[in-house]
Amino acid sequence: MKIMVKVKPNSKQEKVEKLSETEYVVHVKAPAKEGKANYAVIQLLSEHFRTPKSNISIIKGHKSRNKIIDIV
Repeated sequence: MKIMVKVKPNSKQEKVEKLSETEYVVHVKAPAKEGKANYAVIQLLSEHFRTPKSNISIIKGHKSRNKIIDIV
């Protein structure tokens, strides 16, 4: 399953907001430096979808706030 995610780094609260079946907004506390926000996004999505982190990968947007993520 491929989803589009908009990341909001440096948020006060970590949460996943569902906009539609394939669009989400993910708020993470981690800064957007050295891949910390990407790691936090994968961690949060693995909890949200109840799947291991190894099943989640960023396909596009490693250095962007808008990402396409594949969940196996």
